[in-house]
Amino acid sequence: MEKYNIYFKKFQIAILILAAAVFAIIFLIYKTVPEVQKIIDIQEQQKTQSTALADAERKLAGLRADTERRKIENENLPKQFFKPVNMGLDTEAAISEEFGEILQLIRENKIKTRSIVYEYDPKDDNFVKNVPEKYQVCRITAEMIANYGNFENFLRDLYKHDHYLEIEKIEVLPYEKNKKILLINLKLKLYAQRDPSTYIPPAAPADDSAKDGAAAGKGQKVPSPQKVDTTGGVSPEAAQ
Repeated sequence: MEKYNIYFKKFQIAILILAAAVFAIIFLIYKTVPEVQKIIDIQEQQKTQSTALADAERKLAGLRADTERRKIENENLPKQFFKPVNMGLDTEAAISEEFGEILQLIRENKIKTRSIVYEYDPKDDNFVKNVPEKYQVCRITAEMIANYGNFENFLRDLYKHDHYLEIEKIEVLPYEKNKKILLINLKLKLYAQRDPSTYIPPAAPADDSAKDGAAAGKGQKVPSPQKVDTTGGVSPEAAQ
């Protein structure tokens, strides 16, 4: 027994070192295995996310290409003339629904209107001069107040409007007391399809002597389009 004790004392330090090393290895394995598993899981998640990201990028590229294609198609596609639900109406009634859509765009873009003037079937319009039996026309002259962003959005909405219209004139001036506010004069024309069977040509003008006699007898004048204030008067400050 004493012999074994002597051997044990000789190798005691080596045995302790070996035991400590075994314990350290077991401890490291115990601590490392979960971390390794986490790394593997993270790598799997990254791989899955990379695949999903690549799919999303391909879908986004496809959507962008489709949007550009539709944009080009819409630019090349001529817009249709507005067709009233009930044909055979006079110009004021026929245009009212179309004008309601324009008013809705004005409201949605938070634009204030100071006044609006209507002129129905203006004689200088090419459609009125050449095909009055097919189309009804309303020229709208509006005085408006808006900031830059809202007016830009309004013009964009006008461009994307479903039906054919013509913007004749736009005048924009910054308000002196607040340069962020715009004073706008906008003139545009709206069109509606007319039922040719309901068109009544205007009466032929009478000769000068008949005109003079009628004017002397009645003393009346043909009323011109009147300016209509749709908001009760809006000051530029109210648009802020």
